[in-house]
Amino acid sequence: MLLLLASLWGSSYLFIRIGLETLPPTTLVAIRVAVAACVLLIVIWRQGYRLPMDKENWKNFVIQSFFNSFGAWMLVAWGQQYVESGLAAVLNSTSPIFVFLLTWLVTKHEAVSRRKIIGAFTGLAGVILIIGIDALQSLGQQVIAQLALLLSAMFYGYAAIIGKRFAALPSTVTAAGVMIAATCVLVPASLIVDQPWTLSPSLTSLAAVIILGIFGTAVALLLYFRLINTLGSMNAASQSYLRMGIGVILGMIIFGEQLSFVVALGVVVAILGVALINMPTRARGTD
Repeated sequence: MLLLLASLWGSSYLFIRIGLETLPPTTLVAIRVAVAACVLLIVIWRQGYRLPMDKENWKNFVIQSFFNSFGAWMLVAWGQQYVESGLAAVLNSTSPIFVFLLTWLVTKHEAVSRRKIIGAFTGLAGVILIIGIDALQSLGQQVIAQLALLLSAMFYGYAAIIGKRFAALPSTVTAAGVMIAATCVLVPASLIVDQPWTLSPSLTSLAAVIILGIFGTAVALLLYFRLINTLGSMNAASQSYLRMGIGVILGMIIFGEQLSFVVALGVVVAILGVALINMPTRARGTD
């Protein structure tokens, strides 16, 4: 399930790239979450579930959607205007480290170990090898933009932690509630910012965004909330390292890109990091 989630989110970059050819970012994301919300509503209807009606759950849906979608996405979009894409990807892949730090220092909701933090930094090292060490050359420049990208990674990490508060709800209901909350924010934003009635998107871009909404968002969120409840916050967040490996493989298959030794080593190191994070903890002692 972790590999499938990484595959769905890793392939999302391809569909985003196609969608952005004729759609502006805000409208693309608004369509993405709206499609996901519709799909998830159909799923819970077929399952016989209903959306909760209490204020507490809906407050939590809005908070979760801020940290896991539109709030983090706004930071990424702003930061990437000033930071090269390679460094942005590295900074945005640090969410497992933030999960560890927040869990260890603040929430203490899960057991933490040296092995998990070693796995988190090992996975990050793999990401750096995949993207290229040269991506770190501009580290320390455009500090505010780089901090924005780190903050977005912390948002993703915090979202993985607070996602456990929905343990009493079916994962389909949680995913639907979060996407409805995101839709209520992003659709009005699209109407104000992009005036979508003036756009002329291609059928290819629309198809890419619809596929993205169904698989890269609706199905992915079902897996995400299921994994948070079964594997835990940091383990679920470790998929951010696998996404890079998936991206490399897709580049080879679709665009005929060549796999260098360093990139191949990075994929192996990233997988090792994920394995260290997800390895079952021994019952006695520390590891």
